[in-house]
Amino acid sequence: MKKAALLALVSMLLPAVSVAGGDAEKGKAKSAVCAACHGKNGVAMVPIYPNLAGQNQAYLESSLKAYRAKQRQGGQAVVMQAQAASLSDEDITNLSAYYSGLK
Repeated sequence: MKKAALLALVSMLLPAVSVAGGDAEKGKAKSAVCAACHGKNGVAMVPIYPNLAGQNQAYLESSLKAYRAKQRQGGQAVVMQAQAASLSDEDITNLSAYYSGLK
């Protein structure tokens, strides 16, 4: 009975969970500036820059939004804050869709 109740609860909560969206093609078009540090295909050539290819979409979105809000510090945060400042929520979703879809 406990297992059935748990399954029922999970199934009720699933619709409330946001399914990742975004337009990867628009994200790719917007990614040119990102490529300078993170590589053309999301794989950085310099070890201090993280790879974006295959990264979790929700993580990429939350990271970019945190940089934009100047909530994320350390490392290259000042650079990322400046880059993210010009991105709309739609841009961030599209970029995240693009990079999360890369292998």
